[in-house]
Amino acid sequence: MVVVYALAGTINKDLTKEPVAYTSDGKPVYLKDLWPSDDEVRSYVERYVTPDEFTEKYTKIGDLVPDEWNTLKAPSGDLYQWNPKNTYIRRPPFFDDFDPDRLVEVKDIVGARALLVLGDNITTDHISPASSIPADSPAGKYLTSLGVKPSDFNTFGTRRGNWEVMVRGAFWNKGVRNKMGGKVIEGGYTIHWPDGQLMTVFDAAMRYKDEHVPLIILAGQTYGAGSSRDWAAKGPKLLGIKAVIAKSFERIHRSNLVEMGILPLQFMEGEDADKLGIAGDETFDIVGLSQGLKPRQTVELVVHKPDGRVIKTKLLVRLDTPMEVQYFLNGGILQYVLRQIIKRHRQEGKQS
Repeated sequence: MVVVYALAGTINKDLTKEPVAYTSDGKPVYLKDLWPSDDEVRSYVERYVTPDEFTEKYTKIGDLVPDEWNTLKAPSGDLYQWNPKNTYIRRPPFFDDFDPDRLVEVKDIVGARALLVLGDNITTDHISPASSIPADSPAGKYLTSLGVKPSDFNTFGTRRGNWEVMVRGAFWNKGVRNKMGGKVIEGGYTIHWPDGQLMTVFDAAMRYKDEHVPLIILAGQTYGAGSSRDWAAKGPKLLGIKAVIAKSFERIHRSNLVEMGILPLQFMEGEDADKLGIAGDETFDIVGLSQGLKPRQTVELVVHKPDGRVIKTKLLVRLDTPMEVQYFLNGGILQYVLRQIIKRHRQEGKQS
């Protein structure tokens, strides 16, 4: 497609209808005239991509690496041997409560608190930064507790194999503006309710977890914009986020939320947290989930204000396809795939 648009000379063409270019005698050339068929691609692959080429390259790969690499001792076996002292790679907890025979019991979310109330254009960099790890951040304090020197912290990006670092890094970004309790809190901080104590997002999430309080995030337009960063969904999942309510979602990040078992909910046209007068100190109920999930259904958001007032509004469930409903009912795409593998092996065992 890059070559085709280069030939066209502009990206402002609808190449499904307009010609890519014209021949020297003025005849139009369309995309369908240039685009190869599957059979044509397959014939070239069979002709030029041969096993001998791969064999030749990979038998010499040992000559291309330094001696230090070849002398490294590597464990053997079918399973990875997790090293509890490794500060770069740690076994993630996504399957700790996995039961292959039990799907997620979808219930209404009752008595939730808002961990963050955010504005428009919250990017994946805001949610899961890849920058250097500050010493005063929850992630920096965690690494310090393990004896890692600040000069060896490296970045969130290089530590992405350590979920303990990444969950502590969620929303630790100076660009985060958290509209909580009638004021704007900058950086990775929030307010824990009902005591009104200011603390880091991570510490607040862990306290809510100890108190068995479900968490939501409220946001504006294009939540999750930017690069498709998987930890922008994994981090909030480990913080205990049950749902994200936004005016709109970036396409890929919305899918990533679903695939991590976080429910994306969208305000109806013309509504948002500001218009509903949400200050962040309320409790929230999301009602209608327990009646059964289906793509793009509506549910009710019930906002309980501290003074006793109750606000109700409708939300659109952004599970856009039946397959996404299945992912969510499985707790995420990882759990869905694992259940399919287990199911297939059980069937093969019965047949044998």
